[in-house]
Amino acid sequence: MPVTLIIFLLLVPGFVVIGVYLERKVSAFIQDRLGPMEVGKWGLLQLFADLLKLLQKEDIVPKAADRKLFLIAPIVIFASVFTGFAVVPLAPDLAGSGAAVGVFFLLTIVSVDVIGLLMAGWGSNNKFALYGAMRAVAQIISYEVPLGLSILCVVMLSQTLDLQVISFQQGIYSGDTVYLFGMRRFGIDVTAVGGFLSWNIIRNPFLIIAYVVFFIASLAECNRAPFDLPEGESELVAGFHTEYSGMRWALFMLSEYGMMLLVSLLGAILFLGSWNTPFPNIGPVRLADWTSGEPGTWFGYFSGAFWLIGKAICGILIQMWARWTLPRLRVDQLMYLGWKVLTPVGLVLFFVSGVWRLLGI
Repeated sequence: MPVTLIIFLLLVPGFVVIGVYLERKVSAFIQDRLGPMEVGKWGLLQLFADLLKLLQKEDIVPKAADRKLFLIAPIVIFASVFTGFAVVPLAPDLAGSGAAVGVFFLLTIVSVDVIGLLMAGWGSNNKFALYGAMRAVAQIISYEVPLGLSILCVVMLSQTLDLQVISFQQGIYSGDTVYLFGMRRFGIDVTAVGGFLSWNIIRNPFLIIAYVVFFIASLAECNRAPFDLPEGESELVAGFHTEYSGMRWALFMLSEYGMMLLVSLLGAILFLGSWNTPFPNIGPVRLADWTSGEPGTWFGYFSGAFWLIGKAICGILIQMWARWTLPRLRVDQLMYLGWKVLTPVGLVLFFVSGVWRLLGI
C-alpha cells in the first residue's frame, strides 16, 4: 500500500509534466505549427517556465467571494480525482486498496468533483463562473448515466466489481475457459492463449460499442473538448475558474490531467486487457511469456505497469486528437447526445450483456 501511494504521488504530477508538453506538441502537429521551441531544447522546459510564472502570481480572492468555498473548491476537486487512483491495479499483486467494490468506489469518489466545481462557481460570486459551474454539473451528471451503463456491461459479464479480478480475467492467469468471440465452435480458449484475444472487447465484440460510449462519456466527465462548455472561453471567459489565479488555477489543471489519466486507465482495465500483454501465446515464440512477468516479481510489476500505462497513454492521445480536431458542441447538442443517443445505446448494450451472460456464451 505505501509503495503504491508513492507511485501514484509521483505518477500523477509526472504525467502532468509530460501531458502538458505532449498536448502542446500534438496540437501543433495537428494544426501544422511548431509548438514550444524556445525554452530549452525542443521547448522541453516550457512547462517549468510556466510553473515558475504561476508561483510568482498573486493568489487573489475576490472581495465579494465566499472565501471558504472559494479556497476549498480546488482541493475538493483534486482530492476526489486523486483518491480514485487508490483502487487502480498497476500490475499483478500491485494495487492500492484492492477493494472488492473497486468499480463502485471509483465511480462514487470521482462524482464528488461535481461538488467542487459547484463550490468554485458559487463561491466566486461571478455570473460567468456560476454559469460555467451549472453547465459542468448538468453535463457531468448527464454523462454519468451512459458512462455507468457502459461500465455495468463489463461488470455484468465479469461478475465482479474488483478491478484486479477483471484484469486477471483478461489474461493467461484466469482459471475459466472462455472461447474466442464467446463461441464454442471456434474452439480457442482465449484465456490459455492470452494476448489481445482475451481482451473484453474481443471476447465480447459488442463491448467495442460500449467502449466507444465509455470514451465519449469520459471526455464529457473530464470537461475536454468538444465537451468543454463549462470552460467555454469564447462566451464564459474561463467558466467556473474565471476568478482563480496562480497555483489554485494550476490545481484545476492538475485535476483535469489527473482525470484524463484516471479514465484512460479505467478504460484500459475494463476493455483493453488491463496490465496484460497484447502478445498472445501462439507458436514456438510464445511472446506472452517474454513480455509479461509472473505475479509478485519485479519484472511482473514493471511489465504490467508498462502495458497498462502504455494503453492509457494511447487513450490520452486520442483525447488530445479529439480536442484539437472537433469543434465545441452547443449545450442543446451536448444534452441531445447524452440523453437521446448515448443513454439509449447504453441501455441496449446493458440488455445485450444480460442476455449474453444468461445464455452462458
